[in-house]
Amino acid sequence: MTGTDPFRLLGLSPGASADDVRRARRDLAKDAHPDVGGDANQMRSINDAAAAALKLIAEGVPVSPEPRSDDAAAPSGSNWEPTRRDMPSFTVEALPVDTFEALLLAAAALGEVEDDDPPYGLDVLMSAPLGCWCHLSVVPDAGASTVSIAVAPEPESVLPPIERVRDAWITELNSLDWSTLH
Repeated sequence: MTGTDPFRLLGLSPGASADDVRRARRDLAKDAHPDVGGDANQMRSINDAAAAALKLIAEGVPVSPEPRSDDAAAPSGSNWEPTRRDMPSFTVEALPVDTFEALLLAAAALGEVEDDDPPYGLDVLMSAPLGCWCHLSVVPDAGASTVSIAVAPEPESVLPPIERVRDAWITELNSLDWSTLH
């Protein structure tokens, strides 16, 4: 991995923590691992990047930030803001199938479903006042489900704080009658 920023390969900023590295590796593995139809070489690259990043963190080696497309300066005269990720965002005490169904119900109150990949992925165009694109990833987690959120602004709009988006999802999920989700 000489000359390659392991943090960048994992989709992280250079100041990421060891926990951030482990979460990013786990999140990337859900698509790249050969057991789920991914590519062995891609998985090997992810594992190598995670190992290199963890080694740099353990050694306390300062890593200079490299410009990334999501960290780039905003084009002049625009309201452009980078994408934000919150991984993991929250845990739901339900299996992925039930969690996904609940997210679909919550999406009806929060916006419009643009794309879905049951039971692991959901893309939603969030309504005002949040007004952003939101991708939710559902990962099985010991009889429960971990949900990670990524948000991106709509054209000509300001990206809301990811905490507000996460809290809106949690509020909607908590308002559901979970006994009907089977």
